[in-house]
Amino acid sequence: MARVAFTDNLKRHIACPVVRADGRTVAAVLDTVFAANPRLRSYVLDDQGRLRRHVHVYVNAERIADPIALSDRVRPDDEVFVFQALSGG
Repeated sequence: MARVAFTDNLKRHIACPVVRADGRTVAAVLDTVFAANPRLRSYVLDDQGRLRRHVHVYVNAERIADPIALSDRVRPDDEVFVFQALSGG
């Protein structure tokens, strides 16, 4: 199972500890996480199921290429990191 971690900024708004999740794609891994923590979905995805504007996902320190369908491959030993970027001055 992939290890899924979330940025500390996201943790300020909702409990989202590091978890292990099955899935062959980023979408499938996140679906597994959201099944256990449904409120987290709206912080990460918009109403179309796409990453929110200021959210980025990395697999093994590389930003995913497909933020719309989240089709990037995930292996069982990968680490998925969900990063909520900060904006402002």
